[in-house]
Amino acid sequence: MKHSIPFVLLFKTFLLGSLLLGVAPSDTRLLGADAVAADRPNILWLTCEDNNVNWVGCYGNPHAETPNIDALAAEGFQYMHCYANAPVCAPSRSTWITGVHALSMGTHPMRSRYPIPHDVIQYYPDLLKKAGYFVGNAKKTDYNIGGRNDGDAWDTNRADWKELQARQPFFMVINNTKSHESRAFGDVNNTTHDPADVRLAKYHPDIPDIRKNYAHYHDQMKKMDADIGLALKELEKAGLAENTIVIHNSDHGGVIARSKRFLFNSGTHCPLIIRIPPKFKHLRPAEPGTKINDLVSFIDMTKTWLSICGAETPDYLQGKVFLGPDQETRDYHVSFRSRMDERCDNVRAIRDQRFLYIRNYMPYAPWGQHLNYLWTMRATQAWEQHHRAGKTNAVTGRFFGTKPMEELYDTAVDPDNVNNLIDEPKYAEDVARLSSALDQWQLAHYDSGLLPESEVVRRSEEAGKTIYELVRSPTLYDVRGLQRAAARALKQDAANLPHFYQDLADQDAGVRYWAIVGCFNLQESTPLDLEIIRKSLHDDSHHVRVMAAWILYRGGDKAAAQECWNSLLRESSYASLKIFNVVDWIGDGVEPYAEAMKACDFSHGGYVARMKTYLGVAGDAKPARKQQRKAKTKTKV
Repeated sequence: MKHSIPFVLLFKTFLLGSLLLGVAPSDTRLLGADAVAADRPNILWLTCEDNNVNWVGCYGNPHAETPNIDALAAEGFQYMHCYANAPVCAPSRSTWITGVHALSMGTHPMRSRYPIPHDVIQYYPDLLKKAGYFVGNAKKTDYNIGGRNDGDAWDTNRADWKELQARQPFFMVINNTKSHESRAFGDVNNTTHDPADVRLAKYHPDIPDIRKNYAHYHDQMKKMDADIGLALKELEKAGLAENTIVIHNSDHGGVIARSKRFLFNSGTHCPLIIRIPPKFKHLRPAEPGTKINDLVSFIDMTKTWLSICGAETPDYLQGKVFLGPDQETRDYHVSFRSRMDERCDNVRAIRDQRFLYIRNYMPYAPWGQHLNYLWTMRATQAWEQHHRAGKTNAVTGRFFGTKPMEELYDTAVDPDNVNNLIDEPKYAEDVARLSSALDQWQLAHYDSGLLPESEVVRRSEEAGKTIYELVRSPTLYDVRGLQRAAARALKQDAANLPHFYQDLADQDAGVRYWAIVGCFNLQESTPLDLEIIRKSLHDDSHHVRVMAAWILYRGGDKAAAQECWNSLLRESSYASLKIFNVVDWIGDGVEPYAEAMKACDFSHGGYVARMKTYLGVAGDAKPARKQQRKAKTKTKV
C-alpha cells in the first residue's frame, strides 16, 4: 500500500494536535482547513460526457471550437494516450467510483445496478474524507452499483465556491452534460458550425445529414467548452487557483454512431488534461504545455487521485498511479463491452500505444444492431438509409455486418480502425502477444463476463453472493475453465467438434454453453450431428437451449427452434432478452413468436419491453421499422 509520505505525516500530526485540543476527528475538516491544506492540493475535476479526442481542438481537429480546453492544455499537460475501460457512462463511472474494473465486479452491463460487497470496496470519496478532504460532486453519479445510494459518499452535490474556500482541502467534481449524446439529437439544420467544416471519420459516408449532425455536435462541444471556461474563472475569482489541481476529461468516447458503446478508438480514446499550479510542481510530469505520451487507463484515475491527495490506496484498487512521486508504468490498457441497453453483446479489447486487439465473443451480433436510443440521432438514421439503398462501400457499410472473431488495428496509421490486420502474417506476433496479455488480465481481474449476463446473475442469486464474490470462488465460477472453453469456441477449428459434443454433457453449464456456441460457430463450415444438438433443447441452462435452437433453425428445423423459443418466452425465461435479440438478428419476422413475446414478463431492467416496442409486439404498438435484417449486408472481415 503506497502513500505520499509528507502528506500523510502532515495529516497525522494535525489529527494528533486536534485530539489534544479536544477536537473530534470528524471536525478537523472544519477547524483546521488551512493547516491541513498547507501541503495538499485541492482537486477540481471537470468531467464532461461522450466525446473522444477528435472533438477537441488541441488534439488536432482544426474544425473543433474548444478554446478554453485548448488553453488549459497549454497551461497544463495533455495526455495523448488516455482510454476509457468502458465506452458508455454507467460502467465507466462504476470503475471510477471504486477503482475496480466494472467487469471485475459484475457492474459492466449497462443500467444493471448489481450489488457489490460495500464492506470490502469503498468509494474513493470515502477514502478522501478519511484523509481530511471535503468532497463534492455536482452532480452526475450513475455508478451502476446496487446496495448503496450513489450520493451517500459525497459531502455536497453542488459547487459553492464560498463553501469550497472554507472547506479546503477539497475534491470537487463538476460534470458537464452539454456534450452528452442526447445533445446530438434533434434538428441538425441551421447549425452555427458550418457542416462543410467537419472532419468525417473514414467509416462514415459523406452525406449531408451526417455532416450536419457533426456540425450540430460541434455546436454542443462549444457550449460545453464555455462552461469549462466559466468554472476556471470561478476558481480564479475565489482565489483558489494557486492551491488547486485542475483535471479535465470526458467519461468515454463518442458520439456519432460507431463511437460511444464501441471499443474502437472512437469509443475509448478520451481527452485528459491536467493543470498543476507551481505550488505543487513536484507532481508535474514535465514542463507545462507538454504532450504526455504515457499510456493512461481510466482505472488508474482513482488510485492516482488518492495518491496525490495523500489518502489511503487500498490493495483492492486495480489501477496504477500515473502522476506524482509514486508513479507506476503501464504496458497495456483493457476495455470491455457487454449488453448495451436492450442489445446483447460481449467484447474485450486490449491495446498498447500502437496496436488495438479486439476479441468478439458474440461475432454473430452485428456491430450496427438497432438500439432505440442511438437511432434517435439523425446521423444514425441517415447512415442506415444510405446503407439500405446500397450506397455504402466495404468501409462505410461494414458497421451493418456481423463481426469477425478477432480484430487488430495499427492505430498509429489507422486511428479510425477500419483496416483489420488480424489475418496478415507479419502481425502474428503482435496478435499473439496482445491475446496472451488479455488472457492474463482476465484471470488476474476475474472477468465476470465469460457467460451471458443473466446466467451469471442466476448463479449469483443461487449462491447468495454478489457477482464480485461469485467470480472469486472457483467452485462457483471457474474463470480459467470458462476462458479455455470460450477460446475453443472462437477458434472455428473442426477438430474441436468431438470435444464440443463431449462438453455438452459437462456438469458446468458454462462449459456446456461454450460447447454449443462452438458448434454454432462451426455450422457454416462443418456438418453437425443435429440429433446431438437436439438434446440440448432441454438443457438446464436456458442460454444453452437458445443457441441449440438457433443451430436447428439454421439446419432447417425451424419448427423445433420456434417451439423452444416460444416455450421459454411464455415461461418468462431469464434468457428472454437474448431470444428477442436472436429473432431480430435472424430477420425472418416476429409473427411466429408474437403471442409468446407479448406473454413474456421477464423484465431484464425494462429492456425486454423496449424490444417488444421495437418489434411491434407491445400491445397495439407498431414495429419501429419493418423486419429487413436479411437485406443487410453481412460482411466478413
